Amino acid sequence: MWPLNQHPFYILILSLTILGGSVWCGGALLSRFKNRVAWSQTDFNLVQTATLTLLSLIIGFTFSMAIGRFDQRKMLEEAEANAISTAILRADLLASDSRVQIKQLLVEYLEQRILFYTADEADLNKINTQTATLQNKLWGVAAQAANAQPTATTALAVASISDAISAEGHSQGAAWNTIPRPAWWLLAAIAVCANLMFGFGSHHFNSHKSILFTLPVIISITFFLIADIDSPRSGSIRVVPQNLTNLAQTLSKVAQ
Repeated sequence: MWPLNQHPFYILILSLTILGGSVWCGGALLSRFKNRVAWSQTDFNLVQTATLTLLSLIIGFTFSMAIGRFDQRKMLEEAEANAISTAILRADLLASDSRVQIKQLLVEYLEQRILFYTADEADLNKINTQTATLQNKLWGVAAQAANAQPTATTALAVASISDAISAEGHSQGAAWNTIPRPAWWLLAAIAVCANLMFGFGSHHFNSHKSILFTLPVIISITFFLIADIDSPRSGSIRVVPQNLTNLAQTLSKVAQ
């Protein structure tokens, strides 16, 4: 299924269309049946208030989920930068041949990890393939060094390389961990019902259309913000690899 929740601008356009249509449908079509069925304005106001309250609560919870996942991705980016930095430092504990190879591979690996956060979706498969190749090379050199010189210091360096490789998996998992689609469907269903009732309950729909359509606009902007924060690479609010970039700049200065 096409991941619509990973495209915030499409979410915005679709929400404006559907929710705006819901208000119009409630005000222009369903309101025609007001005089044909027995209903109580008091009971309707009670149900409408409860629906809008429920929508507000679910929006709040969903926004909190998106913020939590965004903060998690930021923390894991920092942890990955620290793991790679530690692996580079502890590579000095290895023999000279292994030390040079490990450091060179870690610098190349660092470049790929920066691209993971900055590249577009179309280039992601290529980056992941290159990252996996570098991980295999890193572990091959580390395993060879450990077998050639099985000491405690060598084990410490190999463990750091293992942690750097494992950190990539945690970051990748956090990128996949987005708001579940059933939560989006529930949010959309309640929003449609709320806008239908909002249009149906209006007494002067034809003369107050501009005011009535403020609700779907506000809800659509809220949906856009939630999707934008929740999307790892398609939105305008993205995790910037500050720690990884700073590490790359530091290594570049040291090399000079």
